Amino acid sequence: MSPGRLALVPTRYGEEVVGGSEAVLREAAHLFAERGWDVDVLTTCASDHHTWANAYPPGTTTDGAVTVRRFRTVHDGDKVGRDTIEGRIQLGLPVTPDEQRTWLNGNFRVPDLFHYLLAHHDDYDAIVLSPYLFWTTVSCALVAPDKTVVMPCLHDEHYAYLEMMRPVLADPAQVWFLSEPEHELGHRLADLAPHHVTGAGVHVPASADAAIGRKLAGTDRPFVYYGGRREGGKGWDELLGAFTRAVVEHGADLDLVTTGTGPIDASPAIAGRVVDLGLVDDEQRPHIYAAAAAYVQPSRNESFSRTIMESWLAGTGVIASAGSDVVAWHCQRSGGGVTYDNPDELVQALLLVADQPDALRALGPSGREYVLREYAWPRVLDSMEEALEALP
Repeated sequence: MSPGRLALVPTRYGEEVVGGSEAVLREAAHLFAERGWDVDVLTTCASDHHTWANAYPPGTTTDGAVTVRRFRTVHDGDKVGRDTIEGRIQLGLPVTPDEQRTWLNGNFRVPDLFHYLLAHHDDYDAIVLSPYLFWTTVSCALVAPDKTVVMPCLHDEHYAYLEMMRPVLADPAQVWFLSEPEHELGHRLADLAPHHVTGAGVHVPASADAAIGRKLAGTDRPFVYYGGRREGGKGWDELLGAFTRAVVEHGADLDLVTTGTGPIDASPAIAGRVVDLGLVDDEQRPHIYAAAAAYVQPSRNESFSRTIMESWLAGTGVIASAGSDVVAWHCQRSGGGVTYDNPDELVQALLLVADQPDALRALGPSGREYVLREYAWPRVLDSMEEALEALP
């Protein structure tokens, strides 16, 4: 397929949006455009993935060579019923198809986006939807399945086993996976549509200077770094708890530097040892990685984990939860990180870093080589274009 017209459909879009699937689609949009594709991003007016409130005006703008069409989220579902069903899903309890629809619609809907695709799907050679979990993917995948690609960004979580998610993986023209463990999970969940393991691309930073990163962090102690969404589902509470134990119970001379979104909720005993830099731009973040004694990835819910790739590109090793098959797979293949099985082992890893700040940095070069070999954007974009060639 020579370059044609693509619609990429993330739930949110913008430089300030924190999220793996959103970052992949935003970068892919610009790189497809550089290769001659006519790219539309169809997305919501929301920026906050908790409230899904409309933060941007609806309508059409441009982001470089990419056309961005925003549609308002609608919040007319049964929110109370949705929250009750959400609790049951998280416990792994059975929910009926009707309850699943109540749960999906109770978060947000984007009917104007659905109607736009109904009217304009013939204008596009392919429509790429991501991630699997939201109304924008579940509903919009029904519009033109013969040209729809779903990039699900699956996690091994109760939501993925809902009956309503099976058609999302089984019925589109293609499914794109970001890693082999995610691909294997897909097979456990559904009879898959034609599919490809494309990977996800990661930009190689122009520079990663530890001296600049240490100045940005504003600390003279060795520090570990966490970047992303600070929430329980991403392992933040486990990391904060282990860091608290390392400092309070064992006297670790170590700081925790974090960027991203969400509350810190640190106890007074360590409040001065947790440094929140908030949102930082793409040019600053590599310096912080480079200055860190290690990057910590406590999340079990990963389909790719671009943050560990960014850490390796900056030359810094990784401490990661073995509870994520994806992250453990990357660490094993690359030799760029160590994994832990429980909070006690995470405490021990933090103590190792406090005692030997260079120990994990020694793993960084192996990780960097791995990312450059497997996940540089030109290679990943080639894989995506090859997959598009196979569309009917």
